[in-house]
Amino acid sequence: MSKWSLRLAAVLAAAGLTLTACSSSSSGPGSSADAAAPGPQALDQAQGVTTVTFWHAMTGQNATALTSLVNAFNAAHQGKIEVKPLFQGSYDDVVAKYKASVQQKATPSLVQVYDIGTRFMIDSRQTVPAQAFADKDSYALDDIEPNIRNYYTVGGKLASMPFNSSMPLLYLDADAFREAGLDPAAPPRTLAELGEAAKKLTKKDASGQTVRYGFGAAVYGWFVEELIAESGTLYCDQDNGRTRKAGKVLFDSAQGAQAVQWWADLVKGGYAANTGRVPADAQAAFKAGKVAMHLESTGVLRGYTEAAKFTVATAPYPRLTANDQGGPAIGGASLWIDGPGHSAAEQRASWEFVKFLSEPAQQAAWHTGTGYFPVNRKALDDPKDKEWLARYPQFQTAIDELHATKPTPATAGCLLGVMPQARKGVETAVEQTVSGAKTAQQALADAAKDLQPAIDSYNASVG
Repeated sequence: MSKWSLRLAAVLAAAGLTLTACSSSSSGPGSSADAAAPGPQALDQAQGVTTVTFWHAMTGQNATALTSLVNAFNAAHQGKIEVKPLFQGSYDDVVAKYKASVQQKATPSLVQVYDIGTRFMIDSRQTVPAQAFADKDSYALDDIEPNIRNYYTVGGKLASMPFNSSMPLLYLDADAFREAGLDPAAPPRTLAELGEAAKKLTKKDASGQTVRYGFGAAVYGWFVEELIAESGTLYCDQDNGRTRKAGKVLFDSAQGAQAVQWWADLVKGGYAANTGRVPADAQAAFKAGKVAMHLESTGVLRGYTEAAKFTVATAPYPRLTANDQGGPAIGGASLWIDGPGHSAAEQRASWEFVKFLSEPAQQAAWHTGTGYFPVNRKALDDPKDKEWLARYPQFQTAIDELHATKPTPATAGCLLGVMPQARKGVETAVEQTVSGAKTAQQALADAAKDLQPAIDSYNASVG
């Protein structure tokens, strides 16, 4: 086995196959950042149709919108390039299958990987960075939203091309707000305000059974990450893994504990529903009118506006306190072009498709068809996008929220090789706090301690 193969095997083993949902200023010699990007002549010299296998995790309305974009690209490149989208399951499933495909030397041409898989994808040394293609073409990246570019930029270079970027939002049942004497146009902005509103929005029937909770969200670590980013503090050390490889998590800070304890207290007080870790269960509760306030991604907005029997309103993600100076970090996923085992024509064809998806017209179609934030800011000038925003002003909230956020290490999000495990650890801490088994501070401290061996093992494996 070659030295590179041994190193990759170590990365795979250290990261584990347990990814279920982020870097140093240099990716190191021999990393994906050193890979050369083929120019347009690679396609000119190719014989026949170049096929791009594209692994993704989109479902429902999002899958429909993606299929439409793929079909449009294939029609424009008929006889030259054909993109074959292949659904691989959840984000977690995609990463697990990708790891297996690396070991089997049968990787896809292009893969959609969620935000917290970024550190692993860089360390796997399997991909050609988007920056390499952009530099080859003198392709300007200035139109990519700065906060979105901020997340996927490592060592000053864009590692992957953002595609389906999301922002966290506070969703409101506007009808329930009005029924409770609250104004949905003046939503709560802090956790304390949200807690007070939840008490007023909680509704019981004549027998004392709760028929509507004031608040409800999945026990999902991303929501805690966002509250920490909103506070302007870091989730992991080394400037969230942006100056050097992160060596420990910091989510057991006072801010992290405040967020988790607040959540647990609402549940224990009977003002928040506890639907568990499965996002679909929390989403169903909100759409059914069983919770009046709800934390979720912009990616579900289109579906909510179509499925709910009440008026759906949106508000900026809440802050811990009114004095917080941070902002939310993006979620969603980006596109990674695979290198080893793929021809220059295949790599180039993948880049052509990636460029196509990032153009204003396609991003406008994606934005209006899904709710994901358009990664290209010129998409917001598209007449169809403007018309859509006028019709559905709920979409404007995410735009304003992103543009109001200053790019900082805190709002860039944490790059950590075992970030998915970190997220799961926080989810366990939330559950322990809700059950009363531990205080939020103790639960988070224990989660950080339990995670440290995995961080050390991963970092040792990648150097």
